[in-house]
Amino acid sequence: MAKVFTYRGYTLEQLLEMPLDEFVKLLPARQRRSLKRGLTPAQKKLLEKIKKVKKGVKKKLRTHCRDMIILPEMVGLTIEVHNGKDFVPVRITPEMIGHYLGEFALTRKKVEHGSPGVGATRSSMYVPLK
Repeated sequence: MAKVFTYRGYTLEQLLEMPLDEFVKLLPARQRRSLKRGLTPAQKKLLEKIKKVKKGVKKKLRTHCRDMIILPEMVGLTIEVHNGKDFVPVRITPEMIGHYLGEFALTRKKVEHGSPGVGATRSSMYVPLK
């Protein structure tokens, strides 16, 4: 039997039917405060784009708006979030509800050092070149 997703005791279908002000009451304090203060113009624009994608008018969805809180309407979409260098595709799943988009597009990558070159240390002066 498949496990049914719930967020604070509500299924995804119930969350989708719920008005935004009811849903806001379920969120953690930081996200609740952010949404109660109102959406920024960039966040409003992103929500409009999401509605267009849901209707099928638009196909690709790219954003710089990393501070947007993931709402139930976004579940199932792939949003490309800017990480400072390029756009990282983020597939929205029900478990991401209540988190920020920026949490899933990391801005730093793992440092991979190569081998040291000639002149990197004092001892490398005496290493014969190949």
